[in-house]
Amino acid sequence: MISFLITLKHLISSFFHSMKDKEFQGLLVLTLTTLLSGTIFYATVEGFRWVDAIYFSVTTLTTVGYGDLAPKTDLGKIFTILYLFTGLGIILGLIRKLTVTRTTKRGSEDRSEE
Repeated sequence: MISFLITLKHLISSFFHSMKDKEFQGLLVLTLTTLLSGTIFYATVEGFRWVDAIYFSVTTLTTVGYGDLAPKTDLGKIFTILYLFTGLGIILGLIRKLTVTRTTKRGSEDRSEE
């Protein structure tokens, strides 16, 4: 549990540190826009409840895909394919940027201790 809390602290710290970076801000806006568009689509076209729609959008983009929800219409299936291809790249870019920020920050902390 302590390890999880330390990791969470580092993630939150990296997130706020990354917020100063224009590229990160753009990726964050794209991520939130992608999640919002997926949520709206799944709620309106597939008839998911709003909480189910955001849940499905997040699990789809993070490739977790529990399988408890799935699109039933052909349009929903086609949208999901396109949603995955575009959204996955955006999510990976956001994660990469957080990782670079954390690695750079950690490296500068190590050098300052010497």
